[in-house]
Amino acid sequence: MSPLALISVSDKKNIIPFCKELVEKFNYKILSSGGTAQHLIEAKIPVIKVADFTNSPEILGGRVKTLHPKIHGGILANRTDEEHKKDIEAFDLELIELVVVNLYPFKNTVENGSKWEDAIENIDIGGPSMIRSAAKNHKDVSVLVDPSQYQGFLEESKKGVLKESYKAKLALEAFQHTADYDTAISNWIRKERGLQSSKYIESYPLIKTLRYGENPHQKAFWYGLNNIGWNSAEKLQGKELSYNNLLDLESAISTVLEFGYEGDELKKDTFASVILKHNNPCGASISNSASQAFLNALECDSVSAFGGIVAFNSNVDSVTAINLKDIFLECVVAPSFDAEALEILKIKKNLRILKFSKDLIPKKNQTSTKSIMGGLLVQDTDDSEEKTEKWISVTKNTPSAEEYLDLKFAWKICKHVKSNAIVIAKDQRTLGIGAGQMNRVGASKIALEAAKEICHGGVLASDGFFPFADTVELANKYGITSIIQPGGSIRDEESIKECNSKGISMIFTKKRHFLH
Repeated sequence: MSPLALISVSDKKNIIPFCKELVEKFNYKILSSGGTAQHLIEAKIPVIKVADFTNSPEILGGRVKTLHPKIHGGILANRTDEEHKKDIEAFDLELIELVVVNLYPFKNTVENGSKWEDAIENIDIGGPSMIRSAAKNHKDVSVLVDPSQYQGFLEESKKGVLKESYKAKLALEAFQHTADYDTAISNWIRKERGLQSSKYIESYPLIKTLRYGENPHQKAFWYGLNNIGWNSAEKLQGKELSYNNLLDLESAISTVLEFGYEGDELKKDTFASVILKHNNPCGASISNSASQAFLNALECDSVSAFGGIVAFNSNVDSVTAINLKDIFLECVVAPSFDAEALEILKIKKNLRILKFSKDLIPKKNQTSTKSIMGGLLVQDTDDSEEKTEKWISVTKNTPSAEEYLDLKFAWKICKHVKSNAIVIAKDQRTLGIGAGQMNRVGASKIALEAAKEICHGGVLASDGFFPFADTVELANKYGITSIIQPGGSIRDEESIKECNSKGISMIFTKKRHFLH
């Protein structure tokens, strides 16, 4: 007796050659409905229509066609269960051996900005039901949900009886397929209707297994979306990206985006370069060219830059490339590269060069997650627009125009430095950075000592308020003339008084930027 295959697919890629081989080499009968049936008939593949098989017409505009006992009975029947055998005979059920189903393109529909009603009509009901039935009964039924599985199924079938382990793997992929589908629907409804969810549900496909994690003894996997972010960035040359590379790239591009990105019509003196190491900026600058911005950033801490990552917000030209080739770097990321620049950088074969275009940047108001034992912490990303009109000058002296520009620059960089964070800047470039210290004065000592005498006339940015006046006292010794910080300490007056006594201007932003 010929085995029966139920075929119902929205994505019809490779379905014709697959079904031809099922029929011609494995003697399958094909059961199908709707557009899939018509597609197979036009290809001269013999098809039994579902409506003829069930003796029930499609109703409700096609919403109900496969939701029938003869379909689900044929899939779910346990071939060795005596009670099931009685029902198979009593209801004249024909057993279905293979279910090939993929679902209405809900994700594509909503990504293209469909109306609510159109999206609702693209919620598949019969498809997930058949997939889940087959996956539940995978001991007796094979289930395929993606065209990439077709060839593997044919190869396994040529070996004879399919192994139970192979069928279990297909069942796993089937349940993941429906889970991913339901996740997309539930998240869409939540966002469209502005509803609060009692569960955090996301679904990301596996992009690749990484060589290892932060350390060689740790396994690591990269999951993500295909149309946005790093998976869609174009790697122009170099080794595979590592776990640590990806973390650093994320921090680097987030920092450089503070100054606009190619496609935003960058103005004079907004060409930005950020050098990042171990998830912290170790140099940053904006200037009148990408090349000069990089050189300025490098001057801040050329030792830490060794083995780091460099991000640009504008095209990398040959002049910039010449400067880049003289230092060992892990990655360079930018919106575009001149052909001459790529030729120059080719001599560094292991250097990873990534083209990250503006359309790959996620929309604002995303969420970020961190894993903890037994759960996840989820928060809004810290990417809301900085409203400088809410900043207040709290000292007798106010910043000069040049100092104000440097304060804005330092504040943007400080936001991306691990807390406690201190950034020293002058002429739109970092001079010293103190990151990840347990107290603020400790971070200040690191940043100020790194800059030394070039601090004179510079500004200081702090990601959090000053609990004591000691940071101001220290800043004054190094010649800092202006400070920016959130304010909000019960000892704010002590810091203000100290600034006034030393002729230092200070701005409160009324907004902090801790980064842990």
